[in-house]
Amino acid sequence: MLGWLASYVTYGVLGLAHGSHLADALEFFVHDTVKIFLLLSIIIFAVSIIRSYFPPERTKKMLSHKKEFMGNIMAALLGIVTPFCSCSACPLFIGFVEAGVPLGVTFSFLISSPMVNEVAVVLLWGLFGWRVAAIYISAGLLVAMLGGFIIGKLKLEKWVEEYVYNLHLAETLEVAKKTLRERLQYARWNTADILKRVWLFVLIAIGIGGFIHGYVPQDFLVRYAGPQNPFAVPVAVALGVPLYSNAAGIIPIVYALMEKGLSMGTVLAFMMSVTALSLPEMIILRKVLKVKLLVVFAGIMTVTIIAVGFLFNAIL
Repeated sequence: MLGWLASYVTYGVLGLAHGSHLADALEFFVHDTVKIFLLLSIIIFAVSIIRSYFPPERTKKMLSHKKEFMGNIMAALLGIVTPFCSCSACPLFIGFVEAGVPLGVTFSFLISSPMVNEVAVVLLWGLFGWRVAAIYISAGLLVAMLGGFIIGKLKLEKWVEEYVYNLHLAETLEVAKKTLRERLQYARWNTADILKRVWLFVLIAIGIGGFIHGYVPQDFLVRYAGPQNPFAVPVAVALGVPLYSNAAGIIPIVYALMEKGLSMGTVLAFMMSVTALSLPEMIILRKVLKVKLLVVFAGIMTVTIIAVGFLFNAIL
């Protein structure tokens, strides 16, 4: 139905020509705007209700392991089985901070959740076999664990926007003992409040994705990050940053790139940059992170993703 709606608005209402750059970009924008705001509403509402039943101390105890790095491992593993994309970054981040989860552990989850998911694993297994699927999972977990661990060691809590911690102080004690009706009212209020904070950032992010989708040629990556280029991995990462997609949505592009001869490490780095280092995600995360922390996060992610790309190109 979303596809039909986007097509109807683009071609039926606005009368744009099929196959034009503007039509492709606008169709993508309409489709993903409706989809993402629908998903955001459902996810925030569901997370708000679930959070009202589980005291913050329980989540904190589960992910704040006494042994350093164990919390990062658990959070990265938890991210695999949670179907969240980068558009959900703000409510997820706020929820983890409210629960008292350490910042580094929170980032391990935020990196792993959009980067690795069970749908993408199944698709990769079906297209390329279990070895490629295992490489994808291993690389995603490695980046999530290392990225979160480094951010945790740097102690950058002061670079999180103040209102996030204010929400923690104001709300975590209020949702512990409520009736079902009160929980639903709280979830509805929390959903509306977060959407009001992030809607403009989400629209900007989708607009960038729509422009790339409509105006960038399909063979652009192959042209500049082919096997003959020794700097193919950083080029692939740089080209993946402006794009917007989840892990499952990028699989068809991955398949096409590998069919055209791109190496596994290069394709893997491109896939990771699209799902966990995209410019749209950075724009959305800016609502909860100060610029300094956003730059540190992006820098760590860039270095680790490029390193993983080179590593897998060397061993495969």
